[in-house]
Amino acid sequence: MNSRKLLSETRRTFPATKVHCQQPSRILIVDVTSPSWTNTCSALSEALENTLCLACSLAGPCRVPLMNLHVIHPGTTCLLPFPQVRENFARIQACVSELRSLPREGCFPQGGNGVVQAVQDGLQQFKQYSRHTAAGGSTNSSVEVTILTSQSSKEMVNQLEKKLKDVDLVSLRRIQVIEVLKRDFLEPEDVEQCTPAEEPSSNIAILGMDIDVQTIEDNVISLEMLFKTWLHDYGTEREQLHLLLPSGGFSHATAPKTTLMCLKCDLQERLLDPALLSGTVDGITKAADLNSPCQMAAWPATVLYKLRVIKALKSEGVCESVLYGLPFIIKPTSCWQLDWDELEINQHSFHALCHSLLKRKWMLLAKHEPQNPSPNWNIVVHSYYIIVPSDSATLLVKAVAIRELLLPSTFPPLLAEHPERVHGPIESALNSLEVEVAYNPLHLKSNLYKYLKSVLYKPLHRQQAQPRDQRPERHQPKQHQSRAKATVAPLPMVPSPVQVFRPTAVRRDSSEHSLLSKEYEEFLQ
Repeated sequence: MNSRKLLSETRRTFPATKVHCQQPSRILIVDVTSPSWTNTCSALSEALENTLCLACSLAGPCRVPLMNLHVIHPGTTCLLPFPQVRENFARIQACVSELRSLPREGCFPQGGNGVVQAVQDGLQQFKQYSRHTAAGGSTNSSVEVTILTSQSSKEMVNQLEKKLKDVDLVSLRRIQVIEVLKRDFLEPEDVEQCTPAEEPSSNIAILGMDIDVQTIEDNVISLEMLFKTWLHDYGTEREQLHLLLPSGGFSHATAPKTTLMCLKCDLQERLLDPALLSGTVDGITKAADLNSPCQMAAWPATVLYKLRVIKALKSEGVCESVLYGLPFIIKPTSCWQLDWDELEINQHSFHALCHSLLKRKWMLLAKHEPQNPSPNWNIVVHSYYIIVPSDSATLLVKAVAIRELLLPSTFPPLLAEHPERVHGPIESALNSLEVEVAYNPLHLKSNLYKYLKSVLYKPLHRQQAQPRDQRPERHQPKQHQSRAKATVAPLPMVPSPVQVFRPTAVRRDSSEHSLLSKEYEEFLQ
């Protein structure tokens, strides 16, 4: 996957007030007029459905709060007009099914300004939604647009530059133009899992915002990784981690403890925590306690962590058995409230730290500093972390065991000799195994998507029948009866696939199409 970032010379500003949800809403625009739509259709539908089933299942604040889907064929059709994602998976599945059923290659002429029109329509719908929810306190204030097309990305950017000059873009955070390439299916080991490296690009200022231009393969894995970037934390109001290092101006023996150098960093999840998924997966039924002194979380980023480095460790001297918990990635912060000079110095210092740790083959042992300890706290429980360098501009942090958690273990030495009657079968068994140079998680599937979809797709209006002995008696007082009923009150109904009304993509005469559009608008109201 290749990308280049087109940055404007004018820095974009954000409101200083903190909103309830910092995750942007999503506008996805799919150009189905491309010649490769036949190949892209099934891969795109599967990848989108997989990602949104994760978004609906994860506990905590919703990572994709609102979703809008437009289809270009030579006109524009809105298949999903900003429903809340978490409560509407049945509706999302119906939308994906409709996307799959669209006519394939050769049915629509290519070209036109449908993409720009879809961007305008999506922004207008988001503006109307924001006004509608402003009275009760808007849950989010920004939106990002992702455009999937096989047209030339350069031409697409030129169209956006010309047509969107006079459009209100206050709520628009970013536009992604994704050029989908029709190539042979990539094997999992050939698919890049990391964020695409930035390439040099021409110095173009467009619309006073960021426009990301990327090229990806038209297969499920590439598209799924693209959509999964929506699940990351997009809050940039403040940094998430302060990495405190001893000042270099003193020796380790004479340096005062208060003299520290602070690197301002952000935390990023490497994996989704299975404990945050709804339902029971491998016996896990609830999320971990984020207030635990031995737990650090990158989502939601509501706490500023401080890790004070107390020792350096040789890389070969750390046993894997004493590391526990989910790993997190540490990156230099992108907090918008810092000025450019501070951001630049902080980034260079972070890179220098990564380089020096690699050169020395060191890891760092850090102690978690409590935040604003209350006078009522008589005892503070400290947690400790190992910080591991890599050959990229990131660090990896994992919790490390402490004395109180460690259990006694005996490790008997290996026997120098063993009977041949057992050595032969073991060697034969090992020789029969396929050997891979490195582990690639993309090779393994657990049917988790199927499980989550089966849980989410249960019709919400169907409630489990209440046992007769639990039903309220008719002679009970009214207040007791209403309380008993509250325990089995039906959940808010969500349209099932057969209940979703929207203008169909099938060609009809103008009068019938107008009638369908009118019914759809009334349904939304």
